[in-house]
Amino acid sequence: MKFYFPDSQDQISPQYDFKKDEYPYHRIRQRDDLYAHQAVTPAPYGGILVSKAIVDGSVKGAGKYSTPQRDRLYRDGVRHFFGLPAEMTSLGDCGAFNYIDEEYPPYTIDSVLDFYCKCGFDAGISIDHVIFGYKPEVSEQDADPAWVKRREISLELAEKFIEAVKRRNNLVPEGKKRLEPVGAAQGWSPDSYADSVARLQKMGYKRIALGGMVPLKTPEILACLQRISEVREDGVNFHLLGITRVDSMERFVKFHVSSFDSTSAFRQAFMDERNNYHTPDRSYMAIRVPQVDGNLTLKKLILAGMVSQSEAIKAERECLRLLREYNEDERAEVEPVMDALRSYQALLGDAKKLKKVEKYKETLAARPWMDCPCDLCRKHKIEMVIFRGTERNKRRGFHNMTVLEAKMRKLPLT
Repeated sequence: MKFYFPDSQDQISPQYDFKKDEYPYHRIRQRDDLYAHQAVTPAPYGGILVSKAIVDGSVKGAGKYSTPQRDRLYRDGVRHFFGLPAEMTSLGDCGAFNYIDEEYPPYTIDSVLDFYCKCGFDAGISIDHVIFGYKPEVSEQDADPAWVKRREISLELAEKFIEAVKRRNNLVPEGKKRLEPVGAAQGWSPDSYADSVARLQKMGYKRIALGGMVPLKTPEILACLQRISEVREDGVNFHLLGITRVDSMERFVKFHVSSFDSTSAFRQAFMDERNNYHTPDRSYMAIRVPQVDGNLTLKKLILAGMVSQSEAIKAERECLRLLREYNEDERAEVEPVMDALRSYQALLGDAKKLKKVEKYKETLAARPWMDCPCDLCRKHKIEMVIFRGTERNKRRGFHNMTVLEAKMRKLPLT
């Protein structure tokens, strides 16, 4: 079972100064910053997924890449650009969520193949159109016409895609790497997904990505996989797009799911209200210590004269000082740290968030960063559970992926 991490240009600066909260003056992001697989050992995923929409942009606007970054990816290739180790593979897709509101995907077969081949991906997914709806008992005759149309668009483009890949691969010299085509299957029910898979197999696909399943509950995904298994041909394996259900992976693999991709563990580090720092047994809430000069709410209160800037800075520094002292002394009491955190949060005047501060006591008492074997926790210690700025938050996201990777290794999967 292989986990692919979808790229969104998430990197960390190895030389970031946490005490001063500043970058080194000589830092050049493209040269010095690290991706997760460069920051921790073992790498927290087995492959990287890169979307054309992220690199080249889509109808929603520019992508995440600057023009120089995009040019370098096309010039140097995905393996060199990301510094991928030999055992790590790359997968390209179109980023269908970025054009979900369009009647038809905005990319041509040739433009997508140019992206995959010029960047040197190991495999590439056919252009698809996401169906957001699940009605397990609805036949094609009774289904929403828009759903039927999107499924047919996906299948028509998949057929054109695999033929175009074959033509390009025939031009590749013997011994050189050829692109593996991955067919995208869409549906709104077990039967419609199974029919998509059956048709993709007839086209010649041996690897099929199942899309549009992110909103589905685990029993619904399993129902689709069960039905798909009835039409699956020997040698065909499946990729789950955007799905992370570790507790269900053992059941998924029985239906020949060989890979999946997700940003869930990473994004929970800074997007989830509670489950920010993961451990093998449970999750903890990260401890928020806002930056006075970077928190919009606090800046507005200061500008309005409702909060003293000097008082806010003093409270901020006191929280950080006590947190670091607590980290260094295993016998230190929690309450002095909690009092400082309560006082700082009270300045923001948000009663709801002030109530959440009490959850920090659980995190502090458990000291989960002390038992974590990952490179980042061993180096940064308590900074890993402090919710404050992109450098700490992304490191915590990378840590979360190491926990996911370790869980995957322990599953009895083949």
